[in-house]
Amino acid sequence: MLTDAELERYSRQIMLFGRSGQERLRETTAFIAGAGGLGSVVAIYMAAAGFGCIRIADCDTVDVSNLNRQVLHRTIDVGRDKTESALQTLKDLNPTIDIQPVQERLDEHSIEGLLRDSDLIMDAMDNFETRYLLNRAALRHNIPLFHGAISGFHGQATTVLPGRSACLRCLFPRALPPSTFPALGPTCGVIGSIQVNEALKFVLGKGELLTNRLLLWDGLASSMDELACERRPACEHCRDY
Repeated sequence: MLTDAELERYSRQIMLFGRSGQERLRETTAFIAGAGGLGSVVAIYMAAAGFGCIRIADCDTVDVSNLNRQVLHRTIDVGRDKTESALQTLKDLNPTIDIQPVQERLDEHSIEGLLRDSDLIMDAMDNFETRYLLNRAALRHNIPLFHGAISGFHGQATTVLPGRSACLRCLFPRALPPSTFPALGPTCGVIGSIQVNEALKFVLGKGELLTNRLLLWDGLASSMDELACERRPACEHCRDY
């Protein structure tokens, strides 16, 4: 049962999906891969919405060049572990939920422990090597993956339901080479918000998910488009699922 304090905190969204929906959010564990630009927006809005457990993983420390977009962190946090800074910010925002910071690099060895008991995977990474790692883990454990990526004024998002939709490797058969790309706070805000909206719809069983569709945001034109996509029978990641 929701407490009186929770009923007051979430009253405006309970108008949308009722106490039972809010209770489902409280029972959900979300794994957020990355505490950078996208991860900041995803974590803040998931915490505000009342996802009951948020596990957020990152291996970096806060740099002053992060602060134009990584709103989990403040100037005073420069040099601090990103996950430690994230814990403080999220606890200040919503002390009623469980925040689990993990200062660790995502790789084949760490991913299994990081995903324990997770109901959702939020992709807030900045490279395809790690995104492919998340994609394989999502398929292996049958956990939905909510993908987002940004570059400058542009961004993209899609939702992967293992065994039911195109996976990330279906959409992107070849990884883009690693690079340092321009990053803008408002673009992170748009794409991160879409990812959280998708996660909310999934947990609540409402609306139409971004499965088999890649949403494209053009901040310069203030427009959104989408590309239809489908599972590739020969996809090396999902062909056996």
